[in-house]
Amino acid sequence: MALRLFAALSLPEVIGRRLQLLQDDLHGAEGVRWRPPEAFHITLGFFGDTPEPLAADLDLELSRIQAKPFEIRLRGTGAPGGKKPGSLWALVEPNADLSHLADSCRAASRRIGLIPDPKRFTPHVTLAYCHGVRDFEIAGYLSRTGTFRTDPFWVESFQLYSSWGRSEGRLYEEEAAYPLGPRG
Repeated sequence: MALRLFAALSLPEVIGRRLQLLQDDLHGAEGVRWRPPEAFHITLGFFGDTPEPLAADLDLELSRIQAKPFEIRLRGTGAPGGKKPGSLWALVEPNADLSHLADSCRAASRRIGLIPDPKRFTPHVTLAYCHGVRDFEIAGYLSRTGTFRTDPFWVESFQLYSSWGRSEGRLYEEEAAYPLGPRG
């Protein structure tokens, strides 16, 4: 059996509540499927369908990552995909420690023979998936939410999640957690 796996950062509850407020701005738009707060996360590396023996190896490699806790904040919104965006995002302010952790997760997967997602790392939180939403609605949403900011929050661990399909969207289950070292 294979598990669909990814490494990610969970978010503090207070940040999740702030993200829910962003969802209220475009709540009535047709074609927008909002993500529930329990699905909010920042993906560090997507590994795809992973056979169970490799999943155990990946767990071991991820547990060996050395990094100190760091602060991040969310800043702004985005809708990748040009005139026909597939999703709405809350963006993460650029952060070297976060990029280093994502690079470390991808390197861990390569060491065991997995090919990580080739897309460039763009840290974000997916707020919604869009199908057929009119571009002026997306543009208005981005204009109204572009100044969104959170206070900084500490990242003191990262997680390995499995992803399961269901009719309402994907369900994520935490498989393992990896604490970061002591604050510097």
